[in-house]
Amino acid sequence: MQSQIIDPAKIEQNHHHATADSHHEEHPDHRLFGLVMFLIAEGMIFMGMFGAYLAFRATLPVWPPAGTPELELLLPSVNTVILIASSFVMHNADTAIKKNDGKGMRTWLAITAAMGAIFLVGQVYEYTHLEFGLTTNLFASTFYVLTGFHGLHVTVGVLAILAVLWRSRTPGHYSNEKHFGIEAAELYWHFVDVIWIILFGLLYLL
Repeated sequence: MQSQIIDPAKIEQNHHHATADSHHEEHPDHRLFGLVMFLIAEGMIFMGMFGAYLAFRATLPVWPPAGTPELELLLPSVNTVILIASSFVMHNADTAIKKNDGKGMRTWLAITAAMGAIFLVGQVYEYTHLEFGLTTNLFASTFYVLTGFHGLHVTVGVLAILAVLWRSRTPGHYSNEKHFGIEAAELYWHFVDVIWIILFGLLYLL
């Protein structure tokens, strides 16, 4: 009968995996659930604002109020295309890291952040050329509140992407097994994109 040789390193490795699995079972990862709940709450705020806008539109005899200059469509349309395209670019970053392509991930993240920044610059440019102010009338007030609140979310999204990009400098910080930060930033960015599509339809097309 041959005696088996016990490998201490293998025993230690098995113990490490067992400990990690036990820790995961005792402390499950609820970060994604928390993020989804946060986005649902933010979505409810936006829905309330959209509902108020529609109520104003339905109750007033003329909308926008008489004398309100028409909104230009060219710049907001270009901004919309940029933001929608950035969602696909952001998804490429997530796809890249799941293939352990760190360089590709950083490239796509940088492009997404740049596109978000371009959107914000376009929004500021539009603000500076509008022919009405925040207190001109009810339409003007709701326009600035809705687009400004969304712009705040875009700013937060750009900062989140830059934070992920900064943390990715550390080798191995993100990999095909560890990429929650990228997934979270992507989900938030898609949320911002969907909200803008609704907002663009309400303010510029209806």
